[in-house]
Amino acid sequence: MAVCARLCGVGPSRGCRRRQQRRDPAETAAADSEPDTDLEEERIEAGAAELCSEWSGRSSSPSPPPRCSLLELPPELLVEIFASLPGTDLPSLAQVCTKFCRILHNDTIWRRRCREEYGVCENLRKLEITGVSCRDVYAKLLHRYRHILGLWQPDIGPYGGLLNVVVDGLFIIGWMYLPPHDPHVDDPMRFKPLFRIHLMERKSATVECMYGHRGPHNGHIQIVKKDEFSTKCNQTEYHRMSGGRQEEFRTWLREEWGRTLEDIFHEHMQELILMKFIYTSQYDNCLTYRRIYLPPSHPDDLIRPGLFKGTYGSHGLEIVMLSFHGKHARVTKITGDPNIPAGQQTVEIDLMHRIQLPNVENLCNFNELSRIVLEAQEQVRQEQQRQEDRTEDGEGSGPPTEVREPGNEGAAPLKEEPVQFVLPVGVSSRNENYPRTCRMCFYGTGLIAGHGFTSPERTPGVFILFDEDRFGFIWLELKSFSLYSRVQATFRNADAPSPQAFEEMLKNIQSLTS
Repeated sequence: MAVCARLCGVGPSRGCRRRQQRRDPAETAAADSEPDTDLEEERIEAGAAELCSEWSGRSSSPSPPPRCSLLELPPELLVEIFASLPGTDLPSLAQVCTKFCRILHNDTIWRRRCREEYGVCENLRKLEITGVSCRDVYAKLLHRYRHILGLWQPDIGPYGGLLNVVVDGLFIIGWMYLPPHDPHVDDPMRFKPLFRIHLMERKSATVECMYGHRGPHNGHIQIVKKDEFSTKCNQTEYHRMSGGRQEEFRTWLREEWGRTLEDIFHEHMQELILMKFIYTSQYDNCLTYRRIYLPPSHPDDLIRPGLFKGTYGSHGLEIVMLSFHGKHARVTKITGDPNIPAGQQTVEIDLMHRIQLPNVENLCNFNELSRIVLEAQEQVRQEQQRQEDRTEDGEGSGPPTEVREPGNEGAAPLKEEPVQFVLPVGVSSRNENYPRTCRMCFYGTGLIAGHGFTSPERTPGVFILFDEDRFGFIWLELKSFSLYSRVQATFRNADAPSPQAFEEMLKNIQSLTS
């Protein structure tokens, strides 16, 4: 029984489990009274002894190197190893053993994770004065609110907006980006804080509303679902001013337009400004935000896609997004107005139908430009009709997908000599300081509608590419010109995970205002 006992892991006094399982209690008791060895067991033991002597003869050969456990490494080396791991893996590592848990309390590890994952460049050693550790900053602030970092569009009816949530020092701050004052489209963007999140001592993170002119006050943030969160101000009295609504309006007008109401002589513009103030101020910074992505780029793109500021007549400057989709380009509104709300596709460019502008003398004639554009419109209509006929006859394979794939050729960027450009007589422009040379032009359509987005329709126009950072669009029916200038800012956590995700985002923001 000795060999069998060694195999089963029990001593000879308890007998063999395998034998006992095959016997009834009487046989088991009888077996326990017999000697523990028999001839078969003696033969097995003899064979085992012979095998052991054979292995002992090989003891002079080199033995494999001993295995080294992480537990045997010095603590300072473990700190370096753990600091290079993602912060999301460290809580699981702390559950392995007491030694790992104790080492993971070292602030050197969490200081490095804050810097590498969230770009915190502040001297985090100063936190020791307030009693807040780098581990607290990572777990209670950065990691907890990581899902709201990036670009967002607030749900403010037709007006929309652009919110950028960033890690700023030891704070998470939501900055509302505002276009420059009309009509200075080339000026830099303006921005103001709407909320901030930070740690107070070793407690949980504190959310503060920054809206108004009386300093930070109590606020709340709720992550509704993936790619959506909401903010709420718990002390809206901080938004009020001593002079009442009239003072609030004048203050808002100076911030929004950089002027007073007396400086605006256009009666229709005064009505639009007053309407926007009444509509937007009722939210009191209690808003829902939906994530937006920057458009993906491709080597074949005409210019680098991204965010631009554009002039929209009496509505002032608005923020738009230029993106490329195979044979077409789109300009989507991020901010909007009562006629064309945020989320709508304000301009579409047909990259397969280039327009050759006449010389400067003939370009001044609006009728000549109109003739060229209408000819391009008719050509596009005929091509679409032929495509529909082929589809009905079974020759076509259906409409092509809008998601760019490798090999899907659009209009490749062309390095051509700039040509002179001037607006035709009779075409109005908010900004007379537009470029006087352009690289190329394409046929396009612009979206127009009545107040409240009534009777929307696409009308023909001309897309003018001036340079890498500026383009324009002539609205033929409105006899109006819009100038667009690139938003010169770097945004983190704003890239789309895939072209399909970007297309889905465009559909979602458009459906909200359709």
